[in-house]
Amino acid sequence: MGHVENESAENYLETILILSKKLPAVRSVDVAVELDFKKSSVSVAMKHLREKGYITVSDAGFLSLTESGRKIATMVYERHDLLSSWLIKLGVTPEIAINDACRIEHVISTESFEAIKNHVF
Repeated sequence: MGHVENESAENYLETILILSKKLPAVRSVDVAVELDFKKSSVSVAMKHLREKGYITVSDAGFLSLTESGRKIATMVYERHDLLSSWLIKLGVTPEIAINDACRIEHVISTESFEAIKNHVF
């Protein structure tokens, strides 16, 4: 599976996935609050994600991941989770581990990630 053209799209999809676990319905404003972004930037991003077929938006403005959107979000979320717990195991403080995992998850190749996953867990 190819990478989404930019990491912000991956971030948005991952955020929608995370929010959908804790909220009955996810809207653009929830994403904006969670990421601390301007609502206008999030609206533009959601339009792009919808055009690419990663999300659907209901008439009421509720966001849902499509199958392809969910696949990417789940992959990014799994990377984030695994990388941050691995760094914490290595003795990195949780806050730094989480921040670093956020950056690494978007640039690491599938091959390297699989190697870490198989070695560590």
